[in-house]
Amino acid sequence: MTKDRSPRNKTMTLSAAEVRRFSTDITTLKAPSSVDAIAGRTICQDIIHAAKYLPARSVDLLFIDPPYNIDKEFHAESFRARSSAGYAEYMGSWFRALVPSLRRTASIYVCGDWRSSAAIYDVLSRHVIVRSRITWEREKGRGAKANWKNASEDIWFATVSDNYAFNTDAVKIMRRVIAPYTENGKPKDWERTAHGGFRRTHASNLWTDLTVPYWSMPENTEHPTQKPEKLLAKIMLASSNEGDMVLDAFAGSGTAAAVAKKLGRRYCSIEKDERYAALIEKRLAGIERGDRIQGYEGGVFWERNSIAAQEAFAQRRTHGHR
Repeated sequence: MTKDRSPRNKTMTLSAAEVRRFSTDITTLKAPSSVDAIAGRTICQDIIHAAKYLPARSVDLLFIDPPYNIDKEFHAESFRARSSAGYAEYMGSWFRALVPSLRRTASIYVCGDWRSSAAIYDVLSRHVIVRSRITWEREKGRGAKANWKNASEDIWFATVSDNYAFNTDAVKIMRRVIAPYTENGKPKDWERTAHGGFRRTHASNLWTDLTVPYWSMPENTEHPTQKPEKLLAKIMLASSNEGDMVLDAFAGSGTAAAVAKKLGRRYCSIEKDERYAALIEKRLAGIERGDRIQGYEGGVFWERNSIAAQEAFAQRRTHGHR
C-alpha cells in the first residue's frame, strides 16, 4: 500500500507516464553540434560519448557534480568506491574529454568530499588553473560513534586562464551585524530592519548559509544527491554573465539548468540516466524566468535563518526604499 504524502510535501517525483512524456524532450549527440543545437537541451548520454560532440570553445561555466568516491546507488546506475588513484583515473577519463569545449575565459567548479578532494585537485591541476577550494556546511548527516560527523563538502574552483569572470558584488552575503556602529545616529555600512541590523559582506570560501533541499521545499526532487539552488546561484552569479553558456556534466536532478533558466543563462545538461533526464525536463517545464531562489531575496544572498528579515527587505526594495 502506498503511503499518502503530507500536503506540505513538495518533492517533485515522476510517474511512469511522466517518464515516457518527458523522455520525448531529451536528446543524444551523434555528430558535432553547434551552440544553438545544445542550448536548453538535456542530453541523455554517457559523458565521454557526449563530450566529443560538444561544440569547441563554447562553454563559459562548467559545473561538475560527479559521483563521490563512495558506494552509492543512483536509480539504474551505481558507483563503487575505489582507491584515490583509481578515482583520479576515473575523473581524468571524462574531464580530459570536456576540456576542448571550454572557452579560454571559462570557469570550472567540481564538487567532492574529503575522500575525493585530493584526486580532484590532482586532475584539475594538470589541465587548468586551480583557484580555490570552497567548503560548504551540509547540515544534514548522521552522527558517528567513533568519528567526527561528516557535515561538509568541497567545491574546487578553477579557470582555464587568468582572464575570467568573477562578479564579487553579486555574491556578497547579508549578515546580521554583531557590533552596529553609527555615525550621527545613522547606520554606518549596514542597514536597519525591523528584525535587526544587516551588512553585506564579501563571500569567502567557507559557506555556512546553505540548506540542503528537503521534502517541504519546492525545489526538492527524488534525486538522492541534489544540490541546493542557492549553491548554484552563488556559482553562476559569481562566474558567469547573462547569456553565457553553462554546462552541467553530471546533471542529476537539473539544479544547474533550473538556476540558469531563472538567472538568464543558457544551459546544457548531460545526464546518463533516462529517468533523471526526464526529471530535469519536468523541472524545467515548471520554471519561469525570475530569481525566486530560497535564501536569495531581492537580489541579495542572506545568511541562514533570517527569513523574516529577507521578506521585509524584499518588500522595502519592491516599494522603492533603499
